[in-house]
Amino acid sequence: MTRSPKKAKRSLAVRFKSELPFHLMLLPGFLMVLIFKYIPMVGLSIAFQDYMPVFGMFDQEWVGFENFAYVFSMPTFPRVIYNTLFIAIMKIIAGIVVPVVFALMLNEMNNMVYKRSLQTIVYLPHFISWVALAGIFLDVLSMDGIVNTLLGHLGINPIYFLGDEKVFPYTMVVTDVWKTFGWNTIVYLAAITGVDPSLYEAAYLDGAGRYRQTIHVTLPTIMPIVMLMTILSIGNVLRAGFDQIFNLYSPLVYSTGDIIDTFVYRLGILGAQFGPATAVGLFQSIVSFVLITLGYWAADKFAGYRVF
Repeated sequence: MTRSPKKAKRSLAVRFKSELPFHLMLLPGFLMVLIFKYIPMVGLSIAFQDYMPVFGMFDQEWVGFENFAYVFSMPTFPRVIYNTLFIAIMKIIAGIVVPVVFALMLNEMNNMVYKRSLQTIVYLPHFISWVALAGIFLDVLSMDGIVNTLLGHLGINPIYFLGDEKVFPYTMVVTDVWKTFGWNTIVYLAAITGVDPSLYEAAYLDGAGRYRQTIHVTLPTIMPIVMLMTILSIGNVLRAGFDQIFNLYSPLVYSTGDIIDTFVYRLGILGAQFGPATAVGLFQSIVSFVLITLGYWAADKFAGYRVF
């Protein structure tokens, strides 16, 4: 039995009225995304122009794909792509492994006061900006900083963490994990709390200790969440962390530390090559969009996660 159009319209009006407060609540966020994310996309046309700031955006000389050809022919561009992929992939791997291990360790703690205090301490770096942290790391990791001082007491030669091109990428990975792993642990702790207690009881009756319960019960149960977080991280594979690297790198480590975002900054802001810089940014966005789409498809297929 179908409803009459009049009743359907009345039902729709009642539903709209009941959900209106929620739509109004979303309105500020929608406007912010529209103003700061979608409207600026008009500027992507610069990637196809010989852009000169003295002229209007649509009064420029259109050059087609010349900016893309120019950027892709630059001898340093392949190295920039490699640096971005290397640092980003290392961050994704470490950003999954460390929080999972830490969450498993926290789950084994019985002293709740100590557990809560430790959680709070490791969360705090997440709320500190890289601008502030950069000043701290520049002192701590300098040649005469506290880390090299401790290494000296252990008989290890000082390491130029922020000036050695071989060490710099790993320094970026370690410092990024230090800043973010506490916050990322929240997801895995929430997943662990959802494990069915009867599974632990069954494992205990079979003679499994705490270690075996963790390996054979806790870890397999949270593995779908681990897989999901890994898949969703694929979209960030071309974003290795501009804030962090921009505040910590120097010309000494450009060969291994220069990523797409810092390359765009130097090309567009410092070099005033607006067209090529926009072309690189557009290339990065297109690749990221494709990877995010594939990531959501893989999340739906292998982890049963759907956004829509």
